[in-house]
Order: sequence, then C-alpha cells, then structure tokens
Amino acid sequence: MPLPKLLDFPLIAVALAASTISAQELAPQAIRVVTENLAPYNMMENGRITGLSTEVVQDVLARVGSSPRIEILPWARAYDLALHADNVLIYSIARTPQREHLFKWIGAIAPTSWFLFSLSARPIVLNSLEEAKRYSIATVNKDVGEQYLLGHGFKIGTQLRSSRMYEQNYRKLKADRADLWISNELNAMSLIRQHGDDPNTIIRSLALPELSSSEGLYMAFSLGTPDAVVAQYRLALQNIRLDGTYSTVMKKWLGDPAPSSLE
Repeated sequence: MPLPKLLDFPLIAVALAASTISAQELAPQAIRVVTENLAPYNMMENGRITGLSTEVVQDVLARVGSSPRIEILPWARAYDLALHADNVLIYSIARTPQREHLFKWIGAIAPTSWFLFSLSARPIVLNSLEEAKRYSIATVNKDVGEQYLLGHGFKIGTQLRSSRMYEQNYRKLKADRADLWISNELNAMSLIRQHGDDPNTIIRSLALPELSSSEGLYMAFSLGTPDAVVAQYRLALQNIRLDGTYSTVMKKWLGDPAPSSLE
C-alpha cells in the first residue's frame, strides 16, 4: 500500500477531529447537582436528601433519564460552583435582576416569602428598609437576602453579621448577637421548630416584597451548560406542572394546592 502524501495528513487530522467532536456532542452530559441545607426546601433527613424543592428536582431528573448525586454544600460554595463550572444544576435559587444573566434558568420550583424578623421578646418595628440600618442583621454569605441588603447600602461588619449556614442565624438572634434576621419564611419557621421553639417567638418586622416573588425559588444551570440540555430540563419541568405532579408535591409539603401563578 502506498504511503499517504504529505498533504493528506491535514485532511486526516481534520476528519479525526470532526469525528471526535461529533462523538462528544452525542454523549450524555454529566450533570453536577448542588444545593444547600434549607429546610423544608432541601435538607438531609435520615441519610437522604429530601424536601419540597428536592422532590420536584428529582422528578425532573428522572424524566430526562439522569441520576446524578445531589450534593448539599454551604450556599457560597454551591453558588460559586454554579457560577464558574460547566454543567452544574443549582437549586433552590432566587431569581433576581442581579443574577438574571449569570445562569440559564429552568423554572420556578417552590414558593417563597422573605422578611426581616426580630424576637417577640425584643420586638423591632420597621416602617422602611432604611430604618433597618440602625440594627445588626444576621445574613448568610452570598445568599439572596445578603445580596439584597448589600445592594441597598448595608455593609458586612457594620450592619450585616454574615454566616455560612442558616441555622447559625437563628442562634445569633436568640443569643442577642443580632437584632434582626433576614430569612425565607418557610425556612425560618422550620429552623425555629427544629430548635424546639414556638414560631410565635419571632415577629415579621418588615416584609420584603422584592424578594417574595410569586414565581418563587428556581432551579438553574451554569452558563457553561449546552442549550439543548437546558431545553430538555425546561420541558420536563413544564410537564410536571401540566400533569399535576407539581401541585401534588406542594400539597404534600405545604398542605394547600400550589398557587395558580406557579402553574
């Protein structure tokens, strides 16, 4: 057999590269799924990850034929992974104007309402967010509550007492190491009960409607995720809403049918 001419080698290399790219495009995407400990949305219980958001996400994964391990991480670490790594799915994440172009959004998976809380034993009445600047506020590093306050002129170390985990903030409030606590309402009630306390021990000092979107918390992909994969997950979530699965999960965890705005 005659040896190929020297000019044939570039053509051979191009053909091999093309076949490699095609194989890569056809291969299933390895998805990494990250979340945080945020009861009742996502949490570890009896050695397994559960929660109202988790059940929705698990159903989406099943419908697209994917079975990655869900990782519970401190929020700042999960958030950074979703910002900088490819093929990362993160939930339950609030969709804000600040984050809009940082992720590829799949859809809303759970309702949310945010407040600044104080203890009923040390009640603080707020008529505006500006008035809260007179007080110390427990926050979670890089979560939407902390980002919201930073965007309104609050400063870490001045007003904000940043923590890695949500449960640390209720302890700060109880120990008088913070005057206020910014939190998702469902998570706040869950943490208070976990500590054996009555939710009536805290009061809603100020509602934060800008964070309390009727659409709620989302699942989202990192920007380095192929659009075809994102579209597949969006379709699976839409089908979960259409066939009643979503409403069933919400009723199981919240006791009432899911709000119509989420359907």
